[in-house]
Amino acid sequence: MPMVPRALAANHVRNQRAIDRFGHNAARTPPPTSRFDPDQRRPTRMSTRSVLGLMYLLQGLKQHGHDPDLVLARHGLSEAQLDPSTRIDRTRELQIYADLADSLQGEPLIGLKLGNSYGLAGYGPLVMLLLTCPTAWDAIQTGVKYQKLTYLYGTLRLEPGERQSALILAPMAMAAAAFRFRVDGEVSGTFKMVRDMQTAMGMDLRPVQVDMPYPKPPEAAAYEQHFGCPVRFGEREARFWLRNEHLQTKLPTHDATAHAMYRSLCDQQLKAQEASGDSLAERVLAHLALFTGDYPSADEVARSFGLSERSLRRQLTDDSGRSFRDLLAEARYAKARQLLRGTHQPIEAIAQQLGYAEAAAFIHAFRRWAGLSPRAYRQGGEPTPRSVKTD
Repeated sequence: MPMVPRALAANHVRNQRAIDRFGHNAARTPPPTSRFDPDQRRPTRMSTRSVLGLMYLLQGLKQHGHDPDLVLARHGLSEAQLDPSTRIDRTRELQIYADLADSLQGEPLIGLKLGNSYGLAGYGPLVMLLLTCPTAWDAIQTGVKYQKLTYLYGTLRLEPGERQSALILAPMAMAAAAFRFRVDGEVSGTFKMVRDMQTAMGMDLRPVQVDMPYPKPPEAAAYEQHFGCPVRFGEREARFWLRNEHLQTKLPTHDATAHAMYRSLCDQQLKAQEASGDSLAERVLAHLALFTGDYPSADEVARSFGLSERSLRRQLTDDSGRSFRDLLAEARYAKARQLLRGTHQPIEAIAQQLGYAEAAAFIHAFRRWAGLSPRAYRQGGEPTPRSVKTD
């Protein structure tokens, strides 16, 4: 049975004396009130990620009797328009979380509750990659390696110890008002994912203790009830303390052949994320891809990015040589290809989803974009490489 490496654990204990003042038995230092303290971690470079995480959160809010539509409207979005197959700008998603947190300050446990909203299937190939690992230890290490495929903004790492090891979530810098809301959601969501996977395998391995990175709140008892173990507050990072004997448990779903296949799929997803840029034009394209049916105007998109319409148009032209209408055409063309090859919807329905009043207008535009008709493309025809221009 694979063991937690003893040498690794010993080296870690020695290194901790020099580099980590916040271990299991260290003196506890309360976190700063502002998560933008210059001594704290800087936010990582922003890009895009799956909109599914936001959609799960919105569904959870509605299940708990909250209406997020007013907050979404301030960002030029509505839940009905969100396409689960698309990606959202990370900066915009964080702004939405901050606004939601402001609107929910009267319910301090809402972040903890919303962690239960994230469905296991929404993690895609990552779940199968973890389930096919040899042991729980291997699964956690693999989860840390592929954490960019989750809905986390914090950073995961695994620190081994002699008898217990810690799965650590270092929270991302956020405005103080949104910090607890987001941390609770991420810690609770991670706990939910692990519990759901254990249920699928017929296992029941619970943490010895959970640490939370903010002062003890009046609702502390609810956290112990939620996690089923003692919860310690006032730490610098969130931690799940795990018994090493539990980490050595063999997973009944281990499958080396399937594991290799799912690892390849996850590697492809990581490469696609790393290749995505974050220019204004790409961010606008990602924003437009969120919509089905009625697309927003240039003015509405500009306001979503904190710009005037004139500034948006000028920056797009200066940075990419493309107009807003060019980007709208690109977004429609990309969605058209996806719907034509990925669904059996009739041409008329696809035209409507792309915001066309008549199928003829869509067919005409698609011919101009691709050099062939939508029907021919659906049947396997290859489009002629060309620049997608305005309708």
